[in-house]
Amino acid sequence: MSPRAETAPERVPTAPDPLPIAVVDNHTHLDITRDGTQVSVEGLGPVLAAAAEVGVDRVVQIGCDLPGARFAVAAAEQHAGVLAGVALHPNEVPGLAAAGELTSAYAEIERLAAHPRVSVVGETGLDYFRTGPDGVPVQQESFRWHIDLAKRLGKALQVHDRDSHDDVVRILDEEGAPPATVMHCFSGGPDLARQCVDRGYHLSFSGTVTFKNATALRDALAVTPLDLLLVETDAPYLTPHPWRGATNSPALVPLTVRVMAGVLGVAVPTLCEALSDNAERLYGPWSAPFSAP
Repeated sequence: MSPRAETAPERVPTAPDPLPIAVVDNHTHLDITRDGTQVSVEGLGPVLAAAAEVGVDRVVQIGCDLPGARFAVAAAEQHAGVLAGVALHPNEVPGLAAAGELTSAYAEIERLAAHPRVSVVGETGLDYFRTGPDGVPVQQESFRWHIDLAKRLGKALQVHDRDSHDDVVRILDEEGAPPATVMHCFSGGPDLARQCVDRGYHLSFSGTVTFKNATALRDALAVTPLDLLLVETDAPYLTPHPWRGATNSPALVPLTVRVMAGVLGVAVPTLCEALSDNAERLYGPWSAPFSAP
């Protein structure tokens, strides 16, 4: 790599054309940055305002570990356009178990999940990509615990599924999925999509659906009914085309929405209305959409 390439600044995406009807970013991590800089709850205002300007006026902020869960709750308390999700990510669980800290971590997640501004238990699920075979049993136990928590609290469940499709579906069947179950950042093909649709699960699509090599993912989108669709960023990751590789943010959701509309063969306003209605039905109304001052 040349010295010039090593020091080249990251591309900064420009704002897309605004959506005609405001939608929800179903899953974002506004506390995470790629360069490790700290983000404050108070500092979220400009990010949320930039998203609102292009028609993304509500977000679900997801906390994947204890610090992230605390941040999510604080963000939802301070910003009207934010609701929170809390859980222990499947990749976090083996380390907590090995350290003897899993029971106390569960206790704090359960306390935070009961907060009225928390509408989601998640993201939970299975991830066989980063966790080896030794971590599988505790991941599965944790997934079952989170499913039970969502049902006890009457909250939506957001599921992380990476290289674990069969076990995710099996465990949801065995435990009995909550009435509101969301496959976050859906990553399967049309066969898995049909299985999820048959069970009434919502499928949430991220910027990956815009990637040129994502044919199977677009085929999965094509078989998903409008009333089971959601859109998300998973920011700061999975930035949609043409900004793949840059830092993602809720303001880039319109790029994904327009690709989704094209795949589905529906008008953009029709899809926007469905995405907004689905999120409000799943999570309950936001107290008020965030808007720029």
